[in-house]
Amino acid sequence: MGKRVALVLAGCGVFDGSEIHEASAALVHLSRGGAEVKIFAPNIEQRDVVDHLKGSPTEEKRNVLVESARLARGNIQDLAELKASEFDAVIFPGGFGVAKNLAKKPIGLCCISPVLAAKVFPGCEVTVGQDKNIDGRFPDAETASAIAELGCKHICKNVNESHVDKANKIVTTCAFMCKAPLHEIFDGIGTMVQEVLKLA
Repeated sequence: MGKRVALVLAGCGVFDGSEIHEASAALVHLSRGGAEVKIFAPNIEQRDVVDHLKGSPTEEKRNVLVESARLARGNIQDLAELKASEFDAVIFPGGFGVAKNLAKKPIGLCCISPVLAAKVFPGCEVTVGQDKNIDGRFPDAETASAIAELGCKHICKNVNESHVDKANKIVTTCAFMCKAPLHEIFDGIGTMVQEVLKLA
């Protein structure tokens, strides 16, 4: 039997929920790694809804669990039902703030979500890619400074790599924090999933 992994989603869409490519990449690599995956999301109203075509907020109201069910093909549970003791690890595609509820389990974080670990785990090591905007590929490189300001250590990594903080059991990769071809982002998420499974 494979490792039991909880995947926590935050809706459907990069601007107001979970990043779809990151969620899909994590699910593919978990499947390839033989993991037994259960998907969760909170049954709450989204803070905002963004029209992804225009890139602007709308007056529309959406439920995080209902929207996340789109990515999970309906096979999803309310986050309130997640019992940490039933899982070996948890992964948060694209960032979501419930990491502290599952402390002491291996946690995989990608894109901007490693900042959550920096807020929750003092002194941890994470990556959001590079700390300088190399060749225009890392437009949000200043995020590394924000991590340092939180008292944590930023580790520079390429998009197809991940960083393992063994002391805190946190594995991070930059994903869409880097302007890179989709397959490189996919590969980086793959290394994150592999390392989470090793720690589980």
